[in-house]
Amino acid sequence: MTNTMLITGANRGIGLEFVRQYAADGWRVLACCRHPDKSVALTELAKQHPGQVMIHALDVADHAQIEQLAKVLSNEAIDLLMNNAGVYPASDKNGFGRTDYAEWMTAFSINAMAPLKMVEAFVDQIARSRRKLIVTITSQMGSVADNSSGGSYLYRSSKAAANIVVKSLAIDLKDKGITAVAFNPGWVKTDMGGPNAMIPVEQSVADMRRVISRLGLADSGKFIGNDGIEIPW
Repeated sequence: MTNTMLITGANRGIGLEFVRQYAADGWRVLACCRHPDKSVALTELAKQHPGQVMIHALDVADHAQIEQLAKVLSNEAIDLLMNNAGVYPASDKNGFGRTDYAEWMTAFSINAMAPLKMVEAFVDQIARSRRKLIVTITSQMGSVADNSSGGSYLYRSSKAAANIVVKSLAIDLKDKGITAVAFNPGWVKTDMGGPNAMIPVEQSVADMRRVISRLGLADSGKFIGNDGIEIPW
């Protein structure tokens, strides 16, 4: 039986690579992004995998759109929900005393609120699948214990919030047999990670896929790196 993944932020970077690798491995991929008409690389992948990669328009900051998509996909069994869409606020580089509070709200909306809304909307589809997995792509910058350099208030706080969402999901959805995990992909060479990043996107995604393939209920609630090693909260 074919596995099915629903992924947000699928048009570039880590999200696009997840689509590419899972499709190549025979998965059905429900790939979501804000502007499918502008997503050239994703559209090309869908052409290469007809009937296997399906593109859906979705702005994760718009809860009505999430609810509507859940209705459209109400008959699906989703083995893996991948909360991948995220933002790194540009104003975070301005430092203390120059906080853009409106941009902070946007970061929370996309990085922390959207993952929970996605799960609330699609929990029935996840629960009826075989794998029953929720993976939220977060960041080691959301670790309180690991913060030794300060700064990045907007990004750090929104990712820390995403982490605690995952932790609570692991507890609340245990009775449904659903596993929820937070993942740090590493410093990846993408538009967000920048050219000085250490890890090629292909390697990061391949590493995470290996870890994901072994996940079970005993792992639910963990904060894991792309190398499979747990990260302190």
